[in-house]
Amino acid sequence: MKKTLIASAIAAATFSGSALAMESASELAARMDSMPSVYGNIQYVVYHSDVKGGENGIEHADNGSTIGVKHDHEIAPGITGFFKLELEGLNADDKDAEDDNAGLNELDEAYIGIRGDSFGQLWVGSDDSTYESAIDKIANFYEFAAFNLGGSYETGEGDLIQYKTPSFGGLTLGGAVQINGDLDDATLPDKDGEKSYPYQLAATYAVDNVELAVAMDSNDGGSANNENTYGLRATVGLDALSLTGQFQTRKDVGDLFGVHAVYSMGANQFAATYELGVADNADDTETSTITLQALHNLSDHMYVYVEGYLGNGDDGVYGVADESERSALAVGGVYYF
Repeated sequence: MKKTLIASAIAAATFSGSALAMESASELAARMDSMPSVYGNIQYVVYHSDVKGGENGIEHADNGSTIGVKHDHEIAPGITGFFKLELEGLNADDKDAEDDNAGLNELDEAYIGIRGDSFGQLWVGSDDSTYESAIDKIANFYEFAAFNLGGSYETGEGDLIQYKTPSFGGLTLGGAVQINGDLDDATLPDKDGEKSYPYQLAATYAVDNVELAVAMDSNDGGSANNENTYGLRATVGLDALSLTGQFQTRKDVGDLFGVHAVYSMGANQFAATYELGVADNADDTETSTITLQALHNLSDHMYVYVEGYLGNGDDGVYGVADESERSALAVGGVYYF
């Protein structure tokens, strides 16, 4: 009889302990799900750069190491609130960098917003702009990217209010406005203490393996030339091969053309690009860049790459009279989580 009572007591205690452990594990899992996600990367590159008749040299550099935190949660059924904060400026290549150039001292992205399947996404803060995300794919594709020809749009990535619709049969519309108030610090980049509200509009249509995008930037942020920038992009996916064509133009500034191909083969990626910039001046000055990349994924968290750049154009485009050639070779590695 006593043995039966003792066994019953042990069983009851064991069951209570198991239930408590299960409840604690459930609470812990719920708490873990509600915690922000931390992510980051370390990026190193060794590159040699040469301007014919001008400067040349080699450097080992931090190529944009970052660390960030992000989170989202359900506000109501079908509505999600989210935020993201990403810092860079780590200078991971040199622990002896001067204080002003060491540590996470630069903001890359910081925004909050809401999204839902029925109304799209609205977010406020610093992020890639609507125009940049829709059109300027080539300049944002490469790792080293020092010689790629970015578009002539001026609206920056800060002080933005952006909105993107849900997809209407493959069509997505987007818009952004940058709020530059007269109380902004005029010593900051792109701030002159004058009120301005530059805006961007974009439309992207994706069907099957084709994506088309058109966008504009009002460039009303204080530049002497506030002519609009217009951009057009088309991307076609052919199994392992992706082809992109871009065109951007701005009156009294110039035109930019680009063709881009990416081929994926297992853990390897190969890319090639040709870009041509034609200035809107009396000489129609031309600048061009050919870029080649070979990238290998070592694992789900690490990859290495080689990129080569060859620039050409009219004499003087790289700051050396009667010369028009620039080149670079970059070898890099990235670990990310």
